[in-house]
Amino acid sequence: MNETTGDKRHATKAGRITVEAVEKAKVPNMVWYNYRRAPAVTLAKQLIDEGRLGRIFHYRAKFLQDWTISKELPQGGAGLWRLDVNVAGSGVTGDLLAHCIDTALWLNGGIDKVSAMTETFIKQRKHNLTGKVQKVGIDDACAFLARFGNGSLATFESTRYARGHKALYTFEINGENASIFWDLHDLHRLQYFDHRDEGRVRGWRALHVTDGDHPYMDKWWVPGLQIGYEHTFVHQVADFLDGLSKGEAASPTFRDALETQYVCDAVLKSAKTSQWERVTKIK
Repeated sequence: MNETTGDKRHATKAGRITVEAVEKAKVPNMVWYNYRRAPAVTLAKQLIDEGRLGRIFHYRAKFLQDWTISKELPQGGAGLWRLDVNVAGSGVTGDLLAHCIDTALWLNGGIDKVSAMTETFIKQRKHNLTGKVQKVGIDDACAFLARFGNGSLATFESTRYARGHKALYTFEINGENASIFWDLHDLHRLQYFDHRDEGRVRGWRALHVTDGDHPYMDKWWVPGLQIGYEHTFVHQVADFLDGLSKGEAASPTFRDALETQYVCDAVLKSAKTSQWERVTKIK
């Protein structure tokens, strides 16, 4: 339950069944939304939970790539399954935006409703397994508006048609007192602005998240020596094992992932109906 896979209705139903099964059996479970484990993102969570931002007004996220622009690129098979709707279930919504949505739910709470649009720019591609030119069923690009349960407004965008971007994932949160901004390309830094600072020195500052009192960093090098993307997976495994030793669930769980799945479903439905769609709530 990492990304949207297979037929969307079947994936959601399978997700519900899986959640019920593991919770009934009390089986430890975790989903690999690893961006939560970037120290700077975890620090953002701490700052929000401490109330430093105050009331949240805006959340905006984007995840941009450019690797599917060529019309000669085929679909299907081991390397290009993401372009085959029968395997992937959806395109950038389930592949890229699912990560953005999970981070957003973790940082800013539940999403109530969405209004979305999607586009498939190249309508047909040769399929690697059949050798035939077939219709492309995944979304190449998706943009949607959202309303969170806390009243804040949001914009989300993802595409594989943003020339010059390989994996540009950013989010910004604007609150009554302060704002934060994070960029995957500069993943060890959290940009922070606090309006309560003295006026003469008020401005955006870059927090270099490498010190011993920053999340996870006491387990690594001396202050100032940064870590990379791969370390988010190390943190994920460590948190899961720590949860096992304590008998506590480490998030994101299958239940958390199902919440993300419900948002993805609402986004894709809205893109078809051209209407605001409410997000199903987990019972």
